[in-house]
Formats: sequence, C-alpha cells, structure tokens
Amino acid sequence: MRALERLGREPLGRYFYMRDFLMSEISAFHGVPNVPNIPDLALSRGQELAKALLDPLQETFGRIAVRSGYRSAELNAYGNRHNLSCAQNDNPMECHVWDQPQIEVAGASVVIPWFARRYAQGRDWRDLAWWLHDHLPYSELCFFPKLCAFNLVWRPVRKRCIYSYITPRGYLLRSGAEPQETVIERQARYADFPFFRALPCSL
Repeated sequence: MRALERLGREPLGRYFYMRDFLMSEISAFHGVPNVPNIPDLALSRGQELAKALLDPLQETFGRIAVRSGYRSAELNAYGNRHNLSCAQNDNPMECHVWDQPQIEVAGASVVIPWFARRYAQGRDWRDLAWWLHDHLPYSELCFFPKLCAFNLVWRPVRKRCIYSYITPRGYLLRSGAEPQETVIERQARYADFPFFRALPCSL
C-alpha cells in the first residue's frame, strides 16, 4: 500500500501525477486491482506521454480531464473478456497498458472541457483533430462521441493516424498518408483556438 501511495505521488510532468491515471471504474466496480506490474516502466512511459502531449494541452486549453489512463494487463484483459470497451492486450492499437516491455506505448482517453462545450453546440470534431495533428507529436488519435473524448497516444516511433467513431466515422488520416486538407484549410478550422503554448521542459 505504501509503495502504491509513493507511486501515485510521482510526477509525470508539470501538471500530472501518476495517481491521475490509476482511477478506473472497471477496477472500482469489479474489484480488479489497477496496480502496475513494472512500476518504473509504467512511470517512465507515462512521463513521455505527459511531457510530449498532455502538458502542452493543459498549458494551452486549461484543465484536461483524464477519462481513462493506465490499466494493468490483468485489468485490461478482464475488461476485454467482459466486453467493457477494452482491446486485447496484444492489440496493436491498445494504448492503456503502459508496462508491457515488448510494446512501447502510453496513452490516455482525455476530454478538453474547452472544446467539449463547443462540441455540444455542434462544433466539428475534425477542428480539434487537425489542431492536434498540427501541434503535437502524437502517434494515434481516436475520437468518441461522448464529450468528444479521444485517445491520445505516445509511441517512440509515431504512426500519425486519426480514427473516429463520430460521424464521419472511420479514418481521417491513415498512417503514412498526407492530410486531404491543406495547411491553410486546417488552420481556418481552428483559427479561434487558444494560442498554442509549448513547454520546453515539463518537469
């Protein structure tokens, strides 16, 4: 218990701590612990995720809500077996199990409240998708209808692909492909967004 408390207090970046990513409704309701098997590996990958992707988001848009962060391999497998919206642990697109040595990945499902309010009023999710594409070194993005939540994924070798379950559903951008919209067209979509505030160092 004490070791888990210490792990939860570890900073991942300027704005986030490991504890922010350990909460899981599946874990709480079904009684399956969400404890890293390799804490140091989960922590180091979580730091890459936060420093490269999450800290700049919060610096730019204000508070970012983490809907789902780290999942232990056991918890994720349980969620997959019981149809709780968890991919298989060995699925190439699974991003929540941060401490599998053979799969270098860390991801989280997040909501940007600033954009969620505008999305509720009819704003196109692609406006946010293209902003993320043009400003952050993400690997994968996957958008969901509720609150325009999205999976934001770090990998050392980036796939640079965007998928959505929001209409128009499917791939907005496949890995290795060029955007169909020009830079000028993309920038026009998010012209009213806050000024991007990059962080040279998050820790």
